[in-house]
Amino acid sequence: MINRPWKLALAAFLCVTACTSPRTDFVRVEDGHFVRHGQPYRYIGTNFWYGPILASEGRGGDYDRLVRELDALKALGIENLRVLVGGDGPDGIFSRVDPSLQTAPGVYNDTLLVGLDRFLVELGKRDMQAVLFLNNSWEWSGGYGQYLEWATGEPTLIPLIDGYWPFMQQMRGFQTNADAQELFYNHVRAIVGRTNSLTGKPYKDDPAIFAWQIGNEPRCFSDDPAIRDGFIGWLTESARLIKELDPNHLVSTGNEGLMGCEEDAALVERVNAIPGIDYMTIHIWPYNWSWVRADHLEEDMDTALEKTDAYVAGHADLARRLGLPLVLEEFGFPRDGFSDSRAATTKCRDRYYAHVFGLVRDGQLDGANFWGWSGFARPAHAQWERGDDYTGDPAQEAQGLNGVYDDDTTVEIIQHNIIN
Repeated sequence: MINRPWKLALAAFLCVTACTSPRTDFVRVEDGHFVRHGQPYRYIGTNFWYGPILASEGRGGDYDRLVRELDALKALGIENLRVLVGGDGPDGIFSRVDPSLQTAPGVYNDTLLVGLDRFLVELGKRDMQAVLFLNNSWEWSGGYGQYLEWATGEPTLIPLIDGYWPFMQQMRGFQTNADAQELFYNHVRAIVGRTNSLTGKPYKDDPAIFAWQIGNEPRCFSDDPAIRDGFIGWLTESARLIKELDPNHLVSTGNEGLMGCEEDAALVERVNAIPGIDYMTIHIWPYNWSWVRADHLEEDMDTALEKTDAYVAGHADLARRLGLPLVLEEFGFPRDGFSDSRAATTKCRDRYYAHVFGLVRDGQLDGANFWGWSGFARPAHAQWERGDDYTGDPAQEAQGLNGVYDDDTTVEIIQHNIIN
């Protein structure tokens, strides 16, 4: 009996210690770099935007394929997946993710929500983690355009039909539309504040989540000071809200760096100095940014590598000054001959990937996620159609052009360079 108070006191102490000590299975930032399980952490990962759809039991779901894909990635040593939470808007819109998660403001496809729950469970089984992005400045998952359409009633332009320049001009409106932004904040509350229906575990307590990301390539699309201020204000409130709902996980913007900030270094710094932003993201697309030509991929490779090094180095200087890790979370390179055929070789891509992975090994980057994993997909059409396999190339892109299949030689390059 005399030992009982001592045991109770010890139990209470251990409980308090457990409740107040940082969880080592959550990734933290210390001295400008990632730490996990008390050790420095760098990684090579991929983009796997469609994972939660595969995990669902409804249209588009394919649990057997999901298991095969995750097992294959884990076997390669890839443990960090950048993933779309879900699309916004009605189904059946050309060049957009289908099926959609949020079909109307605050109205969700419950089957896909459970798919997101199941996806996180499957990651947890394999000690894998997801960066979950919640919005999109581009058309392929709804994002800016859908929130604007819900707020104003003005139909969203479709870039493959209406052109990208008119689309980008329309998207400027999101930065200063309080109603559209509030619809997004409600979405953040619903997802970040969610409890997994399969485990009963709040998302905020799930180590299968590496980070919450405000959006895919959020841009202001303007040099107008008022629009830029609105852009920074929206990112600031989004980060604050996510941290309020979930203080355990990292938060990032998903911004591309200079190319996502009208090539204005001052705006890049404003984006990454926002309170609550834990690490800096950049993206690199040599073809999209005219660093290489479609018919001269091999001849232009040296230029692409030089520009890649310069782009990383410039952002690394800012990251060091702000005390943030730097992640190249999205980069891609087309198949040889700029072909979307699975028969096309990937020699140029393999060389480019190897170079980028070297920047992680050398410590110039804290992480890198290639775009994207197509795995066992075998697309039936060059332009995605309902019923086709999902690939790393979203619906607005040529299926197979940038995605990595399980039998591409690129897989050998990835496996050879894995560092975790």
